[in-house]
Amino acid sequence: MDAKCNEKKIVVDGKTYVPEDSIQEREIVGDVKIVILQRGWVMVGRFERNGADCKLYNASVIRRWGTEGKGLGYIAKNGPTADTILDKCYGVVEFDNLTTVAMIACEESKWKKEL
Repeated sequence: MDAKCNEKKIVVDGKTYVPEDSIQEREIVGDVKIVILQRGWVMVGRFERNGADCKLYNASVIRRWGTEGKGLGYIAKNGPTADTILDKCYGVVEFDNLTTVAMIACEESKWKKEL
């Protein structure tokens, strides 16, 4: 076994290990989008795509739009209303790009409280 270390890291057999408290959480920088998926799922979160693999971070299912007939575009632009019901997913939602029916870009400042 080959091992080298210093106060910031240790290398064992070519693999580097660092103290747990030195790892910074990754900032999620994707755009906020409402994603309409197959089978009626409507979700909102920070969208990321890598090839066909899609992810929504800090995602919620939009159970009730609460727009009184004004549609999803209304909450995309203005944020959730008092009547909008969001069900938090508490993690990352992953899906294939082919299951996407449509996406609506959201006004990020209006969704900060929810995401």
